[in-house]
Order: sequence, then structure tokens, then C-alpha cells
Amino acid sequence: MPQSSSLSASPDFSGLWIPLVTPFRGGAIDHAALSALTRRLAGDGVAGFVVCGSTGEAAALDETEQLAALETVQAAAEGLPIVMGLSGYHLGKTTAWVRQLAEHRLAGLLVPAPHYIRPSQAGLLEWFRAIADASPVPVLIYDIPYRTGATLARETLLALAEHPRIRGVKDCGGDMAKTRALIADGRLQVLSGEDHQIFATVAEGGAGAIAASGHVQTRRFVQVLRLLAENRLAQARAEWQPLRPLIELLFAEPNPGPVKALLAHGGSMSGELRSPMTRATDALRDRLVALDAGLSRR
Repeated sequence: MPQSSSLSASPDFSGLWIPLVTPFRGGAIDHAALSALTRRLAGDGVAGFVVCGSTGEAAALDETEQLAALETVQAAAEGLPIVMGLSGYHLGKTTAWVRQLAEHRLAGLLVPAPHYIRPSQAGLLEWFRAIADASPVPVLIYDIPYRTGATLARETLLALAEHPRIRGVKDCGGDMAKTRALIADGRLQVLSGEDHQIFATVAEGGAGAIAASGHVQTRRFVQVLRLLAENRLAQARAEWQPLRPLIELLFAEPNPGPVKALLAHGGSMSGELRSPMTRATDALRDRLVALDAGLSRR
């Protein structure tokens, strides 16, 4: 997969991408834990990483911390491609940040609609086109209306597909008809961003997933996507069905609290989050630990 800013080769965002959590210890980023997590996941067959997505608590990180997290992941990723998340609602500041990120080696940017202000569809077209114009690397649209308050219409996404740097969608839109239309159109790679919809999206022709659940049972998630890519539906379903209860529990409380709790139980990091995010409850953690252990014995 490409690591340079060149658009001469078509980028490939297929497979399982992990939107990395940001480990904390004593209020600061735990770079040792982040590095170890990245190395472990790289060895488990993931396609690449997303740094500073919503799972990474990016809203609670300042720009210096975000760049430091990116550098740690780049050093540990063993050459795998890295997408950087960004968000905001001030277009000038956002495009300036895009230009600053251009100094770093990235496979792409993951860009949601501007939050809070709820622009029209015409305003959304302006937002994404301006960011894509400013970016030297491919852009993935992060369609997640329940976080931004802005719904991207099917026609808007299809219009954005005309831009040469807009190459894919992280699909959390909750509209399977829109998902199917994007897959059928074929210009944008569609990656499931709702973990419980991974199987359905990829079975219908989606490219892959950006899945927080993939921090755990990673090789099983990778195998599901590999089997689907090979059209081995029955075998993929057999691998997928045991994961469904785990996914449900990992999102029973606000992400990334549950996945951090499970990773912390395994000793790879603290379960610490930045306020106002809170740790998973002990009851949920215990259920996750028992379910994960059962899956590991299968």
C-alpha cells in the first residue's frame, strides 16, 4: 500500500484498519504502550492504522500530542500505511492543519463533516472539496452523522467521488441503501465504520473496515475479511458469528472505554481515559474478559 503523497498509483484501503486507542498513564500519552500495541497489531495482519480518530480520543489531544502520537505509530508500524484523523468546523484552521500534516508520511486523511454547525449539502461539498484541494494525500470521508450532526446525502457523496483525491468512505451513516449505492457506483472504496455491519458491508462488495473491535481477536477479524475477499462465504460466516457478541459488548458503553478496559486487563496499557470520557464499568469489563477468553479458546 502507498506511503507517499503521490497520486500516480491508486491507493488501496481494503482490509482491516485499526483506529488506534491512545493509551494514557498519569494524564499523559503512554508512548511505550502505544508503540507496543502498534507492533502487536502489525504482526496480526492488519492492513493499516488510523491515528487520532474518535477511538483515539483525538478531541482531547492538542496538536502537539497528536503529532507525537503519529510519530510513535509511524516508528512502530513496520511500514504499514497510516491514515490521520482530523476534525473541526473552522475551514481555514482545518486546511492549515492539513498542510502541516503534509510534512508527515501518510497514506491518507480521515475527514468528517464539520461538527456542530450543521451545514447544507452545498456547504458540505465546499468543506470536503476545500480540504481535498489542500491535501497532497488521498482523503477518506468519515460519514458519521451521530457525531457531527450533519447527514451526507447519497447525491453529495457521489458528487464528491468526482474529486481525484477523495478515494473512500468510512461508512457510519446507518443507511444501507446509501452504502449499496456507493458500492455499486464503484468510485469510492467503502469501509464499514460500524463494527456490527462489517460482514454485511464487505459481503455486498465493500472494501473493508475501520474497526475499533479489531484491537482484540485481531487475527479472527482479519480472517473474516480475507475469507470474504476470497468469496468463501460459509467459512467467513463461521468465523464472524462468534465475534458478534464481543462487538455488542465493546459498544455497550461509550467507545473506547470498553476496548481500553479489555486491553488493560491483558496488561498492555492502563484503562485510563481523558475526561469527560469515563472508564468502562467493572461489570462490563468482567463480561468482556470472560467472552474474550472463551473466544481465545475456540
